[in-house]
Amino acid sequence: MQHFLELTKTELATVFNGLKLPKYRIAQIRHWIFARKTTGFEPMTDLPKELRTLLCEQFGSILRGTELTRQRSDDASHKLLVEWHDGERIECVLIQNNRQHRTACISTQVGCPMKCPFCASGMDGFVRNLTRGEILEQLLRLNVLLPHHQRLTHIVVMGIGEPLLNLDSLLSTLDEAASPDGFDISPRRVTISTVGIPEGIRRLADAVIQTGKPYKLAVSLHAPNDELRSRLIPYNRNTNIADILTASDDYFAVTGRRVTFEYTLIEGWNDQTEHIAELAELLRNRTAIVNVIPLNSVSGLKFRAPSSRKVQHFVERLESFGIQVKVRFRKGDKIAAACGQLRQRLRSS
Repeated sequence: MQHFLELTKTELATVFNGLKLPKYRIAQIRHWIFARKTTGFEPMTDLPKELRTLLCEQFGSILRGTELTRQRSDDASHKLLVEWHDGERIECVLIQNNRQHRTACISTQVGCPMKCPFCASGMDGFVRNLTRGEILEQLLRLNVLLPHHQRLTHIVVMGIGEPLLNLDSLLSTLDEAASPDGFDISPRRVTISTVGIPEGIRRLADAVIQTGKPYKLAVSLHAPNDELRSRLIPYNRNTNIADILTASDDYFAVTGRRVTFEYTLIEGWNDQTEHIAELAELLRNRTAIVNVIPLNSVSGLKFRAPSSRKVQHFVERLESFGIQVKVRFRKGDKIAAACGQLRQRLRSS
């Protein structure tokens, strides 16, 4: 049985032609799904009943995963645990703020192959990539959590997994997100976060050239030298900071969008005075932003965040070198939905 969300509009047109259905029905169905937040075919009352029955027979349900748990934090963050057909599970998050931003934080893989020792997402190991339909379903589920008159405004690809290792499925999903008859979210409101895979960054740049969609790039740097970074991000042994920065420079040249370098502050690891100077030297003369993220604690891991005083010192010293710095405020940490806390929980046996 085909999965409706796996099919592009072109592929749906082929299927509908084979079923001898008019193509305008596709637009009707998409309006129900994306604008009216309908997750089944039966409520689509402007479609003939026989057509709704046929759609159920052809595609089954629109959403194929199962929502196992839903948590809400007092800061209006929501976290969903979703199980797929094969028993594998992921988490995704809805983040809201007082600027009327309604942001979906989505996952691209079951588990994560990067194995960063301070992050929960890789604790259960890597299992597989998510499909286009599974990534798109996360957006639909999070959108449904909002009141009827509201919709998602932003997407951050910062959930479980390394997005650039599943780029084809991700970009296909983001095409739907940007489509006027999809979520109609500007690509400028989409951030793709990576640990820094130079060839993946260049593939993303090529996609931007081809589609004209200038997604924002965020690179998880977390250390100012290769020796320390390889301890915090084992994948760095396959590359190096210099190559990552060169690829990031190339991305900026193509898109004109400043690259954000994420720097998770970990007490006693990467928060020392010498680290500030090294980081400033790396980014000097680059059009970039450093996003400082005090570590969000993960149960069972030994890493801790520095004190607020030390975080402030780090930021002020880095700014004194002429580096633009932002501090990411915690959202959803009380339900383990903040950066670095998402995990493939309660994996079925």
